[in-house]
Amino acid sequence: MNQNQQLLIKNILQAPLQDNPDQEITYAGTLRFTYAQFRERVARLAAMLTAQGVKPGDTVAVMDYDSHRYLECYFAIPMIGAVLHTINIRLSPEQMVYTIGHAEDDVILVNSDFLPLLEQIRGRLDTVEKFILLSDTEETPATSLPLAGEYEALLAASEPLEDFPDFDENTRATTFYTTGTTGLPKGVFFSHRQLVLHTLAGVAALGSNATQGRFHREDVYMPITPMFHVHAWGIPYMATMLGVKQVYPGRYIPEVLARLIATEKVTFSHCVPTILHMLLSDPKCAKFDLSGWKVVIGGAAMPKAICAAALDRGVDVFTGYGMSETCPILSLAHLSDAELQLDRETQIALRTRTGKALPMVRLRLVDDNGAEVPSDDKTPGALQVRAPWLTASYLKDESNSKKLWTDGWLNTGDVACRSAEGSLRITDRTKDVIKVGGEWISSLELEDIILQHPDVAEAAVIGKPDLRWGETPLALVVPKKGATPQEKEIAQHVKSFVDKGVLPKEAILLKARLVEAIAKTSVGKISKVTMREMYLKDGEE
Repeated sequence: MNQNQQLLIKNILQAPLQDNPDQEITYAGTLRFTYAQFRERVARLAAMLTAQGVKPGDTVAVMDYDSHRYLECYFAIPMIGAVLHTINIRLSPEQMVYTIGHAEDDVILVNSDFLPLLEQIRGRLDTVEKFILLSDTEETPATSLPLAGEYEALLAASEPLEDFPDFDENTRATTFYTTGTTGLPKGVFFSHRQLVLHTLAGVAALGSNATQGRFHREDVYMPITPMFHVHAWGIPYMATMLGVKQVYPGRYIPEVLARLIATEKVTFSHCVPTILHMLLSDPKCAKFDLSGWKVVIGGAAMPKAICAAALDRGVDVFTGYGMSETCPILSLAHLSDAELQLDRETQIALRTRTGKALPMVRLRLVDDNGAEVPSDDKTPGALQVRAPWLTASYLKDESNSKKLWTDGWLNTGDVACRSAEGSLRITDRTKDVIKVGGEWISSLELEDIILQHPDVAEAAVIGKPDLRWGETPLALVVPKKGATPQEKEIAQHVKSFVDKGVLPKEAILLKARLVEAIAKTSVGKISKVTMREMYLKDGEE
């Protein structure tokens, strides 16, 4: 008898089926079913895909909003030994053609909203053999794509798979593409073992704090991070392991999200700062009670102004940190009960830090010579990490893979400081640090201060080439609706923080420019690459 049980995704389902099979999963507050029914649907999906010719090692791609169907794919596809490719639905057609071909997708499950996009590129999808329709209506849309059938009809016609196979835990389970930098998207992939270990560590970390930000079995969970993006930070796997009530919202419409939080009594979510800002600032959301809602903010630095606005609405908001290549969560900015007794400004500073490492995560900060810098919360260093769930390489990309690792440490591309207590504070991306006269200035710190101006809605700071100083900071500022701040007024606001000793004196060189919008990536992060292209051409300021 083999006592060495493999770490497979199918084992995540064991606890909720044993302990809480009647708990509820809902899609947009309309479709509802239990965990026991969810397990049957996963078994039907597995059988259906097998009948469609999907074999171990094949790649099945999904194009959908955050839905119960996506959660079923998180389990059924890797549980039959196939690979789940979560397609970024916000990619350009060219990027989508590349990622589908590079991942060698065999089957695509596609929401009816995205049929026109696939029709546009169909002739260039050489590997795809079948398309399966995902729809929220009973109508079959007109399409030139050769559909193998509609998801619910195919599930209903399939006999549930009785059991799922055992295989090597190092089998690849998922693939997706990161597009945060220049060049072609890079394929990131994870094994069953890595995903299970990340799930276990995440449950332990999120559940171990005494009160603040704790994720536990009595919570109601709703993701507001796209499920195509790093498995929605891996938290759907954690929520399923805990057997909590899960709410999947579909498309992100602020009023719909706020209504679901209120009516379904959602207590735990995660999102990027722009989504939280959208919810807090939308007048239609003001009538909904958000108190008691716990939210992990990641994907970009959380400005102190957004943190303060969330606290004013009774939202328990705090930072989580990671990246696509790390599965993703590496650290959390939990507050101890003693820290919850501190003044409001100190709490905001703690909640917006990068936080402390998860179990089994090792972090180090090194200088240009590879030597570790002191933990004084002042000395910046390049952040490198180790954990058992980090991607080993980029898919079929030897050149970028070599740059990812140094002596067994993964290079995050971030610059950070660490306190004596072990709490990290990301100060910038390596490529976004602004070097003024040889001194480093954090673009994130400048952005945070600019956002404290009462007339500023959004801000991003980039380095502008300068013959004398090397670089000087250029702030791109979106005013609040109805506000008309002057560019010199923004610069003066920053200077006041230099006068207080909060910012280095080189920050007085900052210039501001009012813009209509801040460029963002497909997952809602500020795109400084795009902004450099837009605002630094031909010597423009």
